[in-house]
Order: sequence, then structure tokens, then C-alpha cells
Amino acid sequence: MNRKLKNSELNRKSVEEFKAAPKTPLIIILDNIRSLNNIGSVFRTADAFLIEKIYLCGITATPPHKDIQKTALGATDTVDWEHQKNTLEVVQNLKSQNIKILAIEQAENATMLNSFTPDTDQKYAIIFGNEVKGVHQDVVSESDLVIEIPQHGSKHSLNISVSAGVVIWDLFSKLSL
Repeated sequence: MNRKLKNSELNRKSVEEFKAAPKTPLIIILDNIRSLNNIGSVFRTADAFLIEKIYLCGITATPPHKDIQKTALGATDTVDWEHQKNTLEVVQNLKSQNIKILAIEQAENATMLNSFTPDTDQKYAIIFGNEVKGVHQDVVSESDLVIEIPQHGSKHSLNISVSAGVVIWDLFSKLSL
């Protein structure tokens, strides 16, 4: 028989332990995300996989906000974040620091996520775009690589928080080998 673990048995990090822990070499960039629940969900996923930082760009709302907090469940206190007006400027700044930029988008010549093998000595920034318009074209053009999540159903896209969960888990598992 399997017994569900109590929260007290999960051995989760405190805020201080999270801040001091070595981070996964991933940065998240949210490009004009409208939904506060999606933003909170990305924070929670970022916490789960020890993501270094989140850039909230353009119209993407910032903590503290009750609808972000509702889904983040405190992850806005653990994961470092910064708001910037211009996504393209963030991308250019990170590229100047030798961080590889991965736009998560459906585009010509995109690399399928399951075919992408990250370099374990490289830091990556992954960009997730607006719920309707996706990652802005000038940001896609400035990216080092476009990664697409393979989909086989009738719909054209996944919710941004689901996309973030899929991509972050995939890269985390590949970088943790």
C-alpha cells in the first residue's frame, strides 16, 4: 500500500535555503503575459526546479498581486525576478553575457524539444510569449534557437503555464544528468 506523504515529510527548502541553493542554469523570460494565474504558475514551476531568475517583460504583471500569489503559493518570495519594459533589450543584455537564448515558439526551422540536447556547461534563457500572439517576432529573430514542443492533437498550442512546465522539466532533466 502507498501512503501519501504529509507536507511535513517532504523536506522542502525554506526561503533562505532556496536562496542559498545552487541553481539550475536556466533563466525564464515572460514576454507580455496577460494572465496573472499563468505568471503565478510559472513562478511555482521555477521554484520546483531551482530556476535562477524570471524576467517579467512588457505588460507582464509583477508581484505582489493576489491572483499571482494564488497560484505561486509563495514562490515569488523564493525565485529572483525583475521587471523590464523591453523584452528585446533583456535578450540582448543576456546574450552579451554569453547566455544562449531559446524562444519557445512554432517557427520555421524550429528544433523539436525532444531533439534538443542542451550543453551542460551553458546557461540558457527560455522565452515564453503572450497567450495569443506568442513570442514577439523581433525577439524570435534575436534568439539563438527556436524550440517547439511537439504536439499531435487538433489544437495549435498549449497554455503558457503548461508549456513552461513541459520545457522547464525537460531541460532540468537533461541538464541534471
